[in-house]
Amino acid sequence: MVSPRFAIRKNAVVLLARIWEEKITRDHPERVLGTVTAPDHIEPDPRASGRRCYRRRVGPSRWLLVVVSFEQPPGRIITALATRRDPKRWRT
Repeated sequence: MVSPRFAIRKNAVVLLARIWEEKITRDHPERVLGTVTAPDHIEPDPRASGRRCYRRRVGPSRWLLVVVSFEQPPGRIITALATRRDPKRWRT
């Protein structure tokens, strides 16, 4: 079962129901989806053929990070977490 479908830079992305239920809906799903659909910063994920989507000032931490894998189409949200560290390629 697949939940929301959207795009990052014209690449289709889906959120699997298992990830949605086990990881995302526990906290703030609207923040995760907002980070993917309107990120403040995007950079390549160093461990996979994917993207790291960052959004600033979404909660108590400095950034919300959502990792999206494009190993096979459509892309899939792998995880989401809050972090205080700036992205490596972020320019203040």
